[in-house]
Amino acid sequence: MQPSAFPQLSTKINNKLPTFLENSTKWESILRNFDAASIEASSESKTPAAITKHTAQQILARDRVVLLRDPGTPFLELCGFAGHELEESSPSASLVAGIGVVSGIICMILAHIPSLHGGAWNEFTVLKQNRITAIASENNIPLIALVQSAGVFLPQQFKVFHKGGQIFRDLALRSKNGQPSCAVVFGSSTAGGAYHPALSDCTIFVKDQAQVFLGGPPLVKMATGEIAEAEELGGADMHSTVTGLSDQLAGDELDAIRQARAWVLTTSAVQHQESHRDSGIEMLEPKYNIEDLLGIVNPDIRMPLDMMEVLLRIVDDSRIMLFKPQFGKGMITAWAHIHGHLTGIIANQNPVILPNESDKATQFIRLCNQGRKPIVFLHNVTGFMVGVTTERAGLIKKGAQLVSAVSTSTVPHISIICGASYGAGNYAMCGRAYGPRFLFSWPTSRCSVMGPDQLGGVMETIARGSAARAKRTVVEEELVASVGKFKDQVRKDSDPYHTSAHLLDDGVIDPRDTRDVLGMCLEVVTIDPVVGNAGFRGLARI
Repeated sequence: MQPSAFPQLSTKINNKLPTFLENSTKWESILRNFDAASIEASSESKTPAAITKHTAQQILARDRVVLLRDPGTPFLELCGFAGHELEESSPSASLVAGIGVVSGIICMILAHIPSLHGGAWNEFTVLKQNRITAIASENNIPLIALVQSAGVFLPQQFKVFHKGGQIFRDLALRSKNGQPSCAVVFGSSTAGGAYHPALSDCTIFVKDQAQVFLGGPPLVKMATGEIAEAEELGGADMHSTVTGLSDQLAGDELDAIRQARAWVLTTSAVQHQESHRDSGIEMLEPKYNIEDLLGIVNPDIRMPLDMMEVLLRIVDDSRIMLFKPQFGKGMITAWAHIHGHLTGIIANQNPVILPNESDKATQFIRLCNQGRKPIVFLHNVTGFMVGVTTERAGLIKKGAQLVSAVSTSTVPHISIICGASYGAGNYAMCGRAYGPRFLFSWPTSRCSVMGPDQLGGVMETIARGSAARAKRTVVEEELVASVGKFKDQVRKDSDPYHTSAHLLDDGVIDPRDTRDVLGMCLEVVTIDPVVGNAGFRGLARI
């Protein structure tokens, strides 16, 4: 293993300064809130009685996931805050999901939470499962589903039914594309819950627990007049001996998990993943302590954020090869290794994007495509600079070139929203609409069309202009109240827990976990060979 030849950069941070200590103190309450929100999001029932009832006979969903994974290996939970504090949803949107190692192979794991409404799908369950399957398919990793679901949550049938069909289409396409899927059925799975195992490449049913049918006994009686017991209608024994829907009959839940672990070893993922390992670069921890991030980063996103100091605590051995360091200094473009993976990095050192920064980032994206290297985007951006100077410098054209480069780049993109991510700046830094393979947010970040103060100011200006044209007198108290209410709504909508609840990112993470999260993501996105856009093969600066 060779160490990186990139230069090791030095920090400028003095962790004894009052500002460093003040920032660290401010983070304490933020991280307490993060821990509390994480505990709430990971709850498997709103009442202890439901947990007691479930565990009397079955294993909890999160424990099933733990038992499936290789001991001592990391697990990257995805969309853990889906549905968070939304009346129309549930903790984790009734679905545990994430990337873990099973029998030495990187897999996507999802598990219905039957102790929450019987594992029924609400609107956000469907959105989450569609996102999870997309990640598994785009990165070509096996999918293991721990199934126990009542299907559509009927009070939300309008919101669930139409989007829910994608779950089954995606499973069919995975089979077509040679991407293996396994369904382990632990309990009753009705209607839509029945189609999931039916459309999986491998099915494992737990004896005397798994029940799979299009309509349960009550519906059958109502529709046909037939009286049938659940086991007769769709029990594990029946599907193992009569229909053949069950490929393997497990004696109990632990046996089912053992069989799922064995199934992984029969897939093409074994040879495929083994062939891409060993980068040849020695993986070294950063020279500087990642705990320093809490002192470096002011939780108030309106304050400056030195992204170079952040990078020194994320990349291997704090070694970075800067690209065009003297040009467009408000945008960092660089190459570095993260957990041994060579990657391009684009980070906002200045929160506004100027013409030179735009040109520099565009060229760098083209170079990363030519070199077939993934790109990590670190967001702290309020948008493109406005004004006569930048307009006459052609920033609209240059910004469009940057957005086009982000859109047409074919190397994997990973985005971390560290501070602000506003307006077209979000687009230029590969926000959700631009299809990054993964996107995570820090708990102090904000994502919106612009900040609440700026939006409030714009709305106030519009209101005053409208009143002047109509020759109406502005009632100051009413305007102040209206603008204040609007700003409060913007703050709520841009809060990372709120955006994460709506699946606008793949999770909220502790800043100190950023390096490890990126390392896992890079491991996943490089399983398949990285392919750059062939259209970027010309001279990158043109």
